[in-house]
Amino acid sequence: MTETGSGTDLREVRAVAVVTNPAAGQGKARDAAHTVVDQLSRDGVEIIEIHAPSAAETRRRLRDVLAAGPPDVVVCVGGDGLVSTILDPLANTAVPLALVPAGTGNDLAREFGIGDDPRPAADLIRHGRARRIDLGRLEPSGYEPMWFATVACTGFDARVTLRANRMRHPRGRLRYTFAAVAEIAHGTTVPYRIEMGGEHPDPVVETEALLVAVGNTTTYGGGMRICPDAVPDDGLLDVTVVGKVSHPEMLRILPALSAGKRIEHPAVAQYRVESVRLSAPGAPATADGEPAGHLPLTARIAPRALTVLTP
Repeated sequence: MTETGSGTDLREVRAVAVVTNPAAGQGKARDAAHTVVDQLSRDGVEIIEIHAPSAAETRRRLRDVLAAGPPDVVVCVGGDGLVSTILDPLANTAVPLALVPAGTGNDLAREFGIGDDPRPAADLIRHGRARRIDLGRLEPSGYEPMWFATVACTGFDARVTLRANRMRHPRGRLRYTFAAVAEIAHGTTVPYRIEMGGEHPDPVVETEALLVAVGNTTTYGGGMRICPDAVPDDGLLDVTVVGKVSHPEMLRILPALSAGKRIEHPAVAQYRVESVRLSAPGAPATADGEPAGHLPLTARIAPRALTVLTP
């Protein structure tokens, strides 16, 4: 790869690993993968296909491919969940990630303006700009640490994500909206203890909160703007705390959030940190839309831990 004024020239790409979740997007990923593989094959690129029956097997196969002599690019055909699956072998390597969004949320691709048409997304394999971004590192109590690229959720929004993951209908972003409406009936606040790492003016915050989200990027759940000021390469995590609100207030906040608008409400507080420890009784957690155990947990920033090919 060579840096140019207009981006990164990837015309010398010889081999890529294409990682696919065939079930993502109710079969959309399978069709997108065929498009990408056909396009690369016509260009004479060697293709290593990885579509394993489990997340653990996907990670193992990718780790073996990287150890055997890394490909020029790893292509992820799926959603944020598949990205989360491959972060462990890919983080802190020099191998760039190309995103072909074909999942339900696709929030990491959305962050960089990568649309869901597989052909222009595949063009980034050769012509994309290599951008080093941060990752979050989640350390849940009693669970294995995990990387995340977008947002780690706790409390109400984690319950929404877990419910949405169990739902088969509707498709796309509406699934999160329906799940949120269903969870509002159970949406009670819990006492949070939020310990900010580093030199922070508010080192400890203790509050009743509906949810706490920790973002490396701005959106989750298919475009809901929970951390509106997050920047994925600034060396900081954005923490959004939604305090105690009534059910009617939640019903006013939810449509704005679902539409990708900034939440403006006196019960909402935001912080920027290098690390944060969250404690709350019984609160579940998710990261990149995947289950991440329960609180307490610590989230830390890992600066410039991943290379992504962007327009």
